[in-house]
Amino acid sequence: MSALRTFGWSFGVTALALAAALFLWGPGGLAAVAVLGVLEVSLSFDNAVINATVLRRMTAFWQRMFLTVGILIAVFGMRLILPLLVVSATTRLSPSAVLDLAISKPDTYAEHLDHAHPAIAAFGGMFLLMIALDFLLSERDVHWLVPLERAAARAAGLDRLSVLVALGVLLTATATLTEAESTTVLVAGLLGLLTYLFVSGLSQHFESSYAGSTVGKAAFFLFLYLEVLDASFSFDGVVGAFAISQNIFQIALGLGIGAMFIRSLTVHLVRRGTLDDYIYLEHGAHYAIGALAVILFLTIRYDVPQTVTSAVGVALIGAAFLSSLMHNRRERARRAEGVVSVPGTDTEQGTSEPTTVR
Repeated sequence: MSALRTFGWSFGVTALALAAALFLWGPGGLAAVAVLGVLEVSLSFDNAVINATVLRRMTAFWQRMFLTVGILIAVFGMRLILPLLVVSATTRLSPSAVLDLAISKPDTYAEHLDHAHPAIAAFGGMFLLMIALDFLLSERDVHWLVPLERAAARAAGLDRLSVLVALGVLLTATATLTEAESTTVLVAGLLGLLTYLFVSGLSQHFESSYAGSTVGKAAFFLFLYLEVLDASFSFDGVVGAFAISQNIFQIALGLGIGAMFIRSLTVHLVRRGTLDDYIYLEHGAHYAIGALAVILFLTIRYDVPQTVTSAVGVALIGAAFLSSLMHNRRERARRAEGVVSVPGTDTEQGTSEPTTVR
């Protein structure tokens, strides 16, 4: 019943969106919207896991805000209005002129959006890369890929190492571009970095001010952080969606369905305590986000199919899920034998032979 309550809005919105697509554009429009919704979910499952790591620190009120106000921002703001504003900024046309262009000449609008892709990829890539690096370069009790995470933990003592690594990746991405392209990518990437530092820094500041409780301003900035994260994920999906449909309203409906299910899945993961039950799932999601960031930088110069992006994310999260299942099975077997694992031997050090207490 709780799952139905969590996903009820998603099923309802999906039914209305598909009915509207059938009424407005016929069977072809219905198929396009349905495919776009499935595409968005397949590309953004790692987004749901990362969202859940943030949302579980927030109150029920802010979880509802994430499902209600947040979905309106996601559908109309991030997947419809923001791409229009990006094209407006790159073409120096007014937003109303860009909207008219998107409706009357979708081919031209798609070309403008594709032309803006390097800036979009640099902004989103830097934001996502910082999330992955800050996770990897931090002290933690649970390790999944033990050699890599131990080495990263030892390097975590260097101040702002994640920023230095991200800047190195950005400069590498601009090395083979023309002067005009490299300037665009560099500025967009720096804006992505500054946005991450601003939003995450303020949320941490206010959270520490309230003794670690995520309320008030701290909760608001975490909510804002989630919306920027969603934007970083959605940009690539919006650009790729034009391969399926060039109708911006079909794209908004289809990606909106996917965004709704991602949000419901996020809340479901929080309420079921899935991240606590499957301890490596958070690791897999952050590795998937790091991989997506690298892929975004590669798409500045090369054409990378979205199926590759989706497959990499699903593979990393799937591997983390299977590792978590194996860990849970070992723990149940130890408890059945009356063996108690000493904390920090199995999960922290990654050994299969823990010290035991009988």
